[in-house]
Amino acid sequence: METGISRADLLRRGAIGGGALLVSTAGLAAVAPVAAADTPPDSDLAYLRLLIAAELLALDFQSRALTGGKLRSSARALFRKIRADENDHYTQLAAVLTVAGQTPATSGDIDFRYPKGSLRSQRSIVTLAGRLEHLMVGAYVGAVENVQTPELRLTIGRIAANEAQHQGALAGFRGDSMVGAALAPALQMGAVSDVLDEFES
Repeated sequence: METGISRADLLRRGAIGGGALLVSTAGLAAVAPVAAADTPPDSDLAYLRLLIAAELLALDFQSRALTGGKLRSSARALFRKIRADENDHYTQLAAVLTVAGQTPATSGDIDFRYPKGSLRSQRSIVTLAGRLEHLMVGAYVGAVENVQTPELRLTIGRIAANEAQHQGALAGFRGDSMVGAALAPALQMGAVSDVLDEFES
């Protein structure tokens, strides 16, 4: 049963309905340079909503993976670290939206689903996690290319670098090369949105 609002609604609406998100003081302080600038244009806010939806997907999948009992200790440690980073990313982005007078989406706003068998084994979990990290890197690099607020580009670029670390760590865990292409792909908003659609209930 779907209880949340759709991800498409998150992108279309300037303010998200539902309960207000309480953003920590540390989160707001970290985005002070962005807050000091003019309110980001609507196109930048749309990108923020898209990236927040992607972070919520990553957090949901990692939480399910960690509670499913299929990950061995080394994989659990990696997933806990990645989940902590994604939570920090979410906090940073949510703080920017909050300062802009909008209410960020939360985990209760979107219901996610995964391809059959995705959580069946450590191998399948790590494989899908790698796919999601590829999406995250592309989404953030695309955002760096397209957002207009300079202070916001710095935050997004820093997150993109961390997502690339996740991608490399997961690739190494699978036995693949930890170093990807010299130039990471830049996924445009529509492409990211299409992938997110695949995981939305």
